[in-house]
Amino acid sequence: MSTASFHDRVAAELSDIADQGLTKPERVIQSRQGPVIEVSGRQVLNFCANNYLGLGGDQRIVDAANAATQRWGGGTASVRFICGTLEIHKELERAIADYLGFEDTILFAAAFDANGGLFEPLFGPEDAIVSDSLNHASIIDGVRLCKAKRYRYATSDMADLEAQLKQARADGARDIIIATDGAFSMDGYIAKLDEIRAIADRYDALIMVDDCHATGFLGPQGRGSYAHCRVKVDFVTGTFGKALGGAMGGFICATKPVVELLKQRARPYLFSNALAPSVCGASLEAIRIAQGAEGDALRTQLFANAERFRGAMQAAGFDLLPGQHPIIPVMLGDAKLAQDFAARMLELGVYVIGFSFPVVPRGQARIRTQMSAAHTFEHIDQAVAAFTTAGRELGVV
Repeated sequence: MSTASFHDRVAAELSDIADQGLTKPERVIQSRQGPVIEVSGRQVLNFCANNYLGLGGDQRIVDAANAATQRWGGGTASVRFICGTLEIHKELERAIADYLGFEDTILFAAAFDANGGLFEPLFGPEDAIVSDSLNHASIIDGVRLCKAKRYRYATSDMADLEAQLKQARADGARDIIIATDGAFSMDGYIAKLDEIRAIADRYDALIMVDDCHATGFLGPQGRGSYAHCRVKVDFVTGTFGKALGGAMGGFICATKPVVELLKQRARPYLFSNALAPSVCGASLEAIRIAQGAEGDALRTQLFANAERFRGAMQAAGFDLLPGQHPIIPVMLGDAKLAQDFAARMLELGVYVIGFSFPVVPRGQARIRTQMSAAHTFEHIDQAVAAFTTAGRELGVV
């Protein structure tokens, strides 16, 4: 039987993606992550990394990763429960739990796996998951793997959240969990966790927060969105791949019994190799930096950079989504325009990426900029000047 039809269909779909301006090109970086990176032999400003505290290329992170590799090797060649749990894994679990104020932590190879492994072991057909409509794809996929009843509420709409909780209770749900991003990655909106907490208490619901775009820099000591909103939540998922060193790996913080059950039942944990020692070493050093006085200074610089960029871009006439997060989307609408804009920015010496469907809804294409504590005000001003030049050339401003 011929497979030509399959390959023809793949080629046609790729062609259709290109025709719509939705192709997402990969640009090869030839240097460490940082505020200035090398792309195609050129030094360019980097305004699209999740490197919020600027630790991705920090020499202390590199040294800690190298030291862990020297002691523990490249990896365990095993999953955790067979032959793959090292002392450094337990040290990292304790460190992140203590930092974020939880009893215990379970580690995963990726934050996507953390969200993918949370729901199915803990909730069954008798339960209900009430999920924000803008939640990350990993939460959506994790919910799909679970047999619990599913409800969605319009993003950050507390009236709709309460309506969905009422419906879940009316439908006889045993346990209910509200699932939300702590900070929404494409928009930079911070979840209204103080209001969510109050509503959850009225309906005896649990709260799960994905804090990948919050851990390390939001709230006191950078403990996350729930700390920023001064509330307690039941589960926090997060990553070491953004503010906390920029490598990879995810985690779930919860009570000890919940973590123990997840270690017995969570499939991404049971069937994936243990986190590499280098990642653990780098993450431990990043946590040490983030929770101390230096972390406070980095967070101050990060938000000063965000304020400077936002103010200058608004003054230049760009359409920005409102907020206070260091994710600052520059709204363009058209997918092809976003790709053309990003290409022109690279020519002007600034590396940014155009986001379009399916990453964001159709008609809401954008350049998602992200500030870093490693940026200087001079970097910010240069980026705004480049945006203004490209914006005038392409008819945006």
